[in-house]
Amino acid sequence: MLAEVARAVWVICLVVAVPTLSLKTTRPELLRQIPRLALYLSAVLSQWALVAATLAVVEISGGNWAALGLRSARLMTLAAWAIGLAGVIVSGLGGVLFLERRGWWPAEPETVLLLMPETRKEKWWALLIVAPTAGLCEEFLYRGFLLGALSAWFHSASWGLATSSLAFGLAHTYQGSQGVARATVLGALLAVSVLCTGSLYPAMLAHFLVDATALLWLGPRFLKPPPSL
Repeated sequence: MLAEVARAVWVICLVVAVPTLSLKTTRPELLRQIPRLALYLSAVLSQWALVAATLAVVEISGGNWAALGLRSARLMTLAAWAIGLAGVIVSGLGGVLFLERRGWWPAEPETVLLLMPETRKEKWWALLIVAPTAGLCEEFLYRGFLLGALSAWFHSASWGLATSSLAFGLAHTYQGSQGVARATVLGALLAVSVLCTGSLYPAMLAHFLVDATALLWLGPRFLKPPPSL
């Protein structure tokens, strides 16, 4: 009984509380007052705190780690899925940013611009800390725990994929409506890899590659940054 209550409460937290807190704490007027590296550190610590809480919930529930996708994948499977997914997602994201640059698509909100790295130190942080944290933590939270929990609730992997992907999209509400839609599609594609391979690791690697490319190349290439913090 305790295990079921703990899982239910934590699912609600990930679906409702996390997007709400994310939106309230990433308003432009707040972000402008905080150095970018401090923003990165806060985001990293927050994600690892969520992972720690999720690990506690999983342990209370019996610790079925394999059900969370924490199982090995063959090297060729890992590489094929990760590189293939990253290629598709980066191509799509690049196309959207090109349209934005041309004025044919709604521009990114200021919050996205404020989070783009500018200095050499910020770029190293983005590559070595921010992108790996997103790949590991967000995949564990949304494609590991939440996908499995919601699939069990709905007795359907398809509904689990749809609802966990939407929850992932809502966690990016601070990026505006286009950010929610983009993250939802990204989450769905990554969830497909987890369902097909039974492993989180291809999705984790693909997520890291996408975020690293977005932060270090696509963002600087297509987005005009705001004045330095």
